[in-house]
Amino acid sequence: MQTPSATPSTSRALEHPAREDIRLESVLHALSDPMRLLVVRSLAAAGTEQSCSVLELPVSKSTTTHHFRVLRECGVVSQIYRGTAKMNALRRDDLEALFPGLLDSVLTAADRQAERLGEDG
Repeated sequence: MQTPSATPSTSRALEHPAREDIRLESVLHALSDPMRLLVVRSLAAAGTEQSCSVLELPVSKSTTTHHFRVLRECGVVSQIYRGTAKMNALRRDDLEALFPGLLDSVLTAADRQAERLGEDG
């Protein structure tokens, strides 16, 4: 008889980098894309986790999935399934510990740019 593991493996678990594995160049690459930056700005404005479906992007569902995966794999967001919804949250504490002030600076700059260009979001 097989002994069950303490942390059961499930196909619904999502891989996230450990804090010490998050790299600045990966974070900057993720934040350089306008759609991913829009996701990050939306999550920051909400201040709490949000489902993928709440964050409507003007791209296809498969492209949206790609953007969320990039953000998760580089350590900018965490994702967890709650029922059938995939919930997303900024890894603000991890990013602040590794790169103090980076996220807030990027968000402030993005807000100023949006104002300057007359954009929403």
